[in-house]
Amino acid sequence: MRSHSHDMPVPRGPLIGAGVLILTVLAATGLGRMAGAGTTAPRNETPVLARSLGFEDRADGAILVRDAEAAHDIAVLEPGTNGFVRGALRALVRDRRREEVAGRAPFRLAAWPDGRLTLEDPATGASIGLEAFGPTNMDAFARLLTAGRAAP
Repeated sequence: MRSHSHDMPVPRGPLIGAGVLILTVLAATGLGRMAGAGTTAPRNETPVLARSLGFEDRADGAILVRDAEAAHDIAVLEPGTNGFVRGALRALVRDRRREEVAGRAPFRLAAWPDGRLTLEDPATGASIGLEAFGPTNMDAFARLLTAGRAAP
Protein backbone atom coordinates (compact mmCIF):
# COMPACT_ATOMS: atom_id res chain seq x y z
CA MET A 1 0.00 0.00 0.00
CA ARG A 2 1.34 3.35 -0.96
CA SER A 3 0.94 6.43 1.08
CA HIS A 4 0.29 9.52 -0.92
CA SER A 5 0.33 12.97 0.59
CA HIS A 6 0.41 16.42 -0.82
CA ASP A 7 1.99 19.29 0.92
CA MET A 8 -0.65 21.93 0.15
CA PRO A 9 -0.72 24.77 2.65
CA VAL A 10 -4.01 26.49 3.38
CA PRO A 11 -3.84 30.15 2.36
CA ARG A 12 -3.67 32.38 5.44
CA GLY A 13 -5.98 35.16 4.22
CA PRO A 14 -9.15 33.07 3.80
CA LEU A 15 -8.43 31.21 7.05
CA ILE A 16 -8.13 34.49 9.00
CA GLY A 17 -11.26 35.82 7.25
CA ALA A 18 -13.26 32.74 8.26
CA GLY A 19 -12.10 33.11 11.87
CA VAL A 20 -13.10 36.79 11.94
CA LEU A 21 -16.50 35.95 10.44
CA ILE A 22 -17.16 33.29 13.08
CA LEU A 23 -16.16 35.64 15.92
CA THR A 24 -18.36 38.41 14.49
CA VAL A 25 -21.39 36.10 14.29
CA LEU A 26 -20.84 34.89 17.85
CA ALA A 27 -20.47 38.44 19.17
CA ALA A 28 -23.57 39.69 17.29
CA THR A 29 -25.61 36.73 18.55
CA GLY A 30 -24.52 37.35 22.14
CA LEU A 31 -25.29 41.07 21.94
CA GLY A 32 -28.66 40.38 20.32
CA ARG A 33 -29.64 37.99 23.10
CA MET A 34 -28.55 40.41 25.81
CA ALA A 35 -30.55 43.20 24.15
CA GLY A 36 -33.61 40.97 23.78
CA ALA A 37 -33.68 41.04 19.98
CA GLY A 38 -36.33 38.74 18.53
CA THR A 39 -38.29 38.47 21.76
CA THR A 40 -41.45 40.16 22.82
CA ALA A 41 -41.47 41.87 26.15
CA PRO A 42 -44.63 41.79 28.22
CA ARG A 43 -46.61 44.97 27.84
CA ASN A 44 -48.22 46.78 30.70
CA GLU A 45 -51.23 47.86 28.70
CA THR A 46 -54.81 46.89 29.31
CA PRO A 47 -56.74 45.09 26.58
CA VAL A 48 -59.54 46.96 24.83
CA LEU A 49 -61.73 43.87 25.20
CA ALA A 50 -61.06 40.51 26.82
CA ARG A 51 -63.08 37.40 27.42
CA SER A 52 -62.51 34.08 29.20
CA LEU A 53 -63.67 31.26 26.97
CA GLY A 54 -64.21 27.59 27.58
CA PHE A 55 -64.28 25.11 24.71
CA GLU A 56 -66.01 21.75 24.91
CA ASP A 57 -65.92 18.99 22.31
CA ARG A 58 -69.33 17.57 21.50
CA ALA A 59 -70.01 14.00 20.39
CA ASP A 60 -71.03 15.17 16.90
CA GLY A 61 -67.62 16.80 16.31
CA ALA A 62 -68.78 20.34 17.02
CA ILE A 63 -67.12 22.57 19.61
CA LEU A 64 -69.28 24.39 22.12
CA VAL A 65 -67.87 27.82 23.02
CA ARG A 66 -68.79 29.12 26.46
CA ASP A 67 -68.29 32.51 28.11
CA ALA A 68 -66.58 31.26 31.27
CA GLU A 69 -67.40 34.34 33.38
CA ALA A 70 -71.05 34.69 32.41
CA ALA A 71 -71.46 30.89 32.35
CA HIS A 72 -73.46 30.71 29.13
CA ASP A 73 -72.92 29.26 25.67
CA ILE A 74 -72.06 31.81 23.00
CA ALA A 75 -71.33 29.77 19.86
CA VAL A 76 -71.18 26.33 18.32
CA LEU A 77 -68.37 25.62 15.86
CA GLU A 78 -69.87 23.01 13.56
CA PRO A 79 -67.83 20.01 12.36
CA GLY A 80 -65.69 20.77 9.32
CA THR A 81 -65.64 24.52 10.02
CA ASN A 82 -63.31 26.92 11.83
CA GLY A 83 -60.13 24.99 11.05
CA PHE A 84 -57.87 27.77 12.33
CA VAL A 85 -59.72 28.03 15.65
CA ARG A 86 -59.52 24.27 16.08
CA GLY A 87 -55.80 24.25 15.25
CA ALA A 88 -54.97 27.05 17.68
CA LEU A 89 -56.90 25.31 20.45
CA ARG A 90 -55.14 22.01 19.72
CA ALA A 91 -51.76 23.75 20.07
CA LEU A 92 -52.69 25.18 23.48
CA VAL A 93 -54.19 21.89 24.70
CA ARG A 94 -51.01 20.09 23.57
CA ASP A 95 -49.01 22.51 25.75
CA ARG A 96 -51.28 21.70 28.70
CA ARG A 97 -50.74 17.98 28.21
CA ARG A 98 -46.98 18.41 27.88
CA GLU A 99 -46.88 20.44 31.10
CA GLU A 100 -49.33 18.02 32.74
CA VAL A 101 -51.87 20.74 33.55
CA ALA A 102 -55.08 19.15 34.79
CA GLY A 103 -58.58 20.55 34.49
CA ARG A 104 -60.37 22.58 31.89
CA ALA A 105 -59.44 26.14 32.80
CA PRO A 106 -60.74 28.72 30.31
CA PHE A 107 -58.56 30.44 27.75
CA ARG A 108 -58.36 34.24 27.54
CA LEU A 109 -59.04 36.03 24.27
CA ALA A 110 -57.91 39.67 24.26
CA ALA A 111 -57.97 42.58 21.80
CA TRP A 112 -55.22 45.16 22.37
CA PRO A 113 -55.08 48.92 21.64
CA ASP A 114 -52.53 48.40 18.84
CA GLY A 115 -54.84 46.02 16.96
CA ARG A 116 -53.30 42.77 18.16
CA LEU A 117 -55.49 39.86 19.17
CA THR A 118 -54.12 37.18 21.47
CA LEU A 119 -55.33 33.82 22.67
CA GLU A 120 -53.74 33.07 26.02
CA ASP A 121 -53.68 30.07 28.29
CA PRO A 122 -53.43 31.31 31.88
CA ALA A 123 -52.78 27.73 33.03
CA THR A 124 -49.49 27.44 31.09
CA GLY A 125 -48.61 31.04 30.27
CA ALA A 126 -48.68 30.25 26.54
CA SER A 127 -49.94 32.94 24.17
CA ILE A 128 -50.66 33.01 20.44
CA GLY A 129 -50.53 36.32 18.55
CA LEU A 130 -53.44 35.75 16.18
CA GLU A 131 -52.74 38.73 13.89
CA ALA A 132 -49.70 36.86 12.55
CA PHE A 133 -52.03 34.43 10.76
CA GLY A 134 -53.81 37.01 8.63
CA PRO A 135 -57.07 38.92 8.90
CA THR A 136 -59.38 36.04 7.98
CA ASN A 137 -57.99 33.77 10.69
CA MET A 138 -57.89 36.62 13.21
CA ASP A 139 -61.55 37.42 12.45
CA ALA A 140 -62.55 33.86 13.33
CA PHE A 141 -61.49 34.59 16.90
CA ALA A 142 -62.56 38.25 16.90
CA ARG A 143 -66.17 37.15 16.38
CA LEU A 144 -65.96 35.20 19.65
CA LEU A 145 -65.11 38.40 21.56
CA THR A 146 -68.59 39.79 20.96
CA ALA A 147 -70.67 36.66 20.30
CA GLY A 148 -73.69 36.38 22.54
CA ARG A 149 -73.28 39.85 24.05
CA ALA A 150 -76.07 42.39 24.01
CA ALA A 151 -75.48 45.32 21.64
CA PRO A 152 -74.55 48.55 23.45
